[in-house]
Amino acid sequence: MADQLLSTVTHHGSLPETYVRPESQRPRLNEVLRDADVPTIDLGSPDLSRTVAQVADACSTYGFFQIVNHGVPIELMLKMMAVASEFFRLPFEEKAKLYSDDPAKKMRLSTSFNIRKEKVRNWRDYLRLHCYPLEEFVPGWPSNPSSFKEVVSSYCREVRQLGFRLLGLISIGLGLEEDYMATVLGEQEQHMAVNYYPKCPAPELTYGLQAHTDPNALTLLLQDPDVAGLQVRKDDNWIAVNPQPNAFVVNIGDQLQALSNGRYRSVWHRAVVNADRERMSVASFLCPCNSAVISPPEKLVADGSPAMYRSYTYGEYYKKFWSRNLDDEHCLQLFRS
Repeated sequence: MADQLLSTVTHHGSLPETYVRPESQRPRLNEVLRDADVPTIDLGSPDLSRTVAQVADACSTYGFFQIVNHGVPIELMLKMMAVASEFFRLPFEEKAKLYSDDPAKKMRLSTSFNIRKEKVRNWRDYLRLHCYPLEEFVPGWPSNPSSFKEVVSSYCREVRQLGFRLLGLISIGLGLEEDYMATVLGEQEQHMAVNYYPKCPAPELTYGLQAHTDPNALTLLLQDPDVAGLQVRKDDNWIAVNPQPNAFVVNIGDQLQALSNGRYRSVWHRAVVNADRERMSVASFLCPCNSAVISPPEKLVADGSPAMYRSYTYGEYYKKFWSRNLDDEHCLQLFRS
């Protein structure tokens, strides 16, 4: 099955039928808003109350924002992108050892999203890693490129710290204690998807990843600095999220929408592809532990706002998410009160 990896072919002359979307489901790239973008927040600002207000506003209006001056070393971000690119250029024989289409595997190289269920595929390959606790998972990571384990584990530590810092700002913005979200989400797991989107012969007919929301709590994305591809849905329009130098894109996952009782938004987003240039991205996911009970705090339902969603465990939610197609209705709808 590893021969299905797009990254093993140096040139794709035409788009195979298995990637062509029905006309009603195509990306309509000419309708995308290119100059709207999502808010950019400077985490280096000394004005904490202003930063909290900016984060709260972005979470409630866009569900997405970019952050600069975030504290993750720029050199490490560059190394992460470089080693990711090097990985996808490995010979077929090396990558074939890591291939799996089993979504339950903790470390796997695969293609599309879930090719066991899909009728139409996505134009991407990806390496999926579990990243916490590192000492448990790093030994099973790729040994080639030789710097992979060292670079990626250092990157994971930094991103995890940044994620918890953001959870603190998000908690304060809801009028909660700074450690509220981090506490209620439990011993959070951390996953990573290293995405490779090859040059595509017909970008208007397919997706790198079709519209979806993230099932986890918080996502931090390191974008290719030179090639746009991420798009976010707002007010019935698709907005291009333009790459900024040395920035992360942050988005609210389904669990923070539920915990905020709908005040913060987990919104539809997608990745489109490019005819002239390949694109890389690295998505890091902070996920509640499976036993974490997702239920809004009393403070957010005490003012006469009923709970929008019933209480559930993250394990229950995650199982339901993976039993569906990626672009089905918002999975949270299945947990409405």
